[in-house]
Amino acid sequence: MSRLLERLGIRYKRARQYVHSPDPDYQSKCDRIELARLRAQYAPTRYVLVYLDELTFYRQPTVAQAWAAQGRDQAKAERSYHTDHHSRIVGALNLMTGQLTYLQRSKITAATLVQLYRKLRQVYPDAECIYVVLDNWAVHFHPTVLAALRPQAWTHPPKLPASWLPVAATPGDPNGLPIVLLNLPTYASWLNPIEKLWRWLKQDLLHVHRHSFDWNSLKQQVSQFLDRFESGSIDLLRYVGLCPD
Repeated sequence: MSRLLERLGIRYKRARQYVHSPDPDYQSKCDRIELARLRAQYAPTRYVLVYLDELTFYRQPTVAQAWAAQGRDQAKAERSYHTDHHSRIVGALNLMTGQLTYLQRSKITAATLVQLYRKLRQVYPDAECIYVVLDNWAVHFHPTVLAALRPQAWTHPPKLPASWLPVAATPGDPNGLPIVLLNLPTYASWLNPIEKLWRWLKQDLLHVHRHSFDWNSLKQQVSQFLDRFESGSIDLLRYVGLCPD
């Protein structure tokens, strides 16, 4: 049977997770983000564009390929006997400079997002508008978040839980933060370059890490890794594909 299947071009392979959610507004959402990108590119003192996303990491190390001596010995992802705590990061990556603005918290709430947006305003005090490109996690559009921002001109209103106030009932504050939320097409992580920063963090630090017995040390190591980009980084822009060579 196996030989017959091979002749038919069929192989026994490991499956991978997959989800497909066709977004009828895919192109129009991309066009709106592209317009904001062009504004940030040609008038960077007036317009800023950042890509926002969250990451969860854990006390216990993840298993991945790692360097080890030749032979039968393998690198070990040593687990501790402690509860597998987790921590969350929310970060915003500047399109033009590679500057990272982030917070590390035990959980990301609507109030945490407001804190990050206020921090963004401190980082870019002279910007007329700060565009924030983000996915469709409902908390991104929570009434508490919208109330801290200037009114949003929705072309593609996000979908919210029925128990929440509708977006129209939270028009925002005319004197609020000058931030415009640009929601990505559904399940389009490839359009959010900051996702590659999380991959870098996992590969360099979180995979097979040796801090499972010292949770505070791991969180500090994560902060030190991210702090490298708080003043901007060409290397980071290259890594995430935003810096043409």
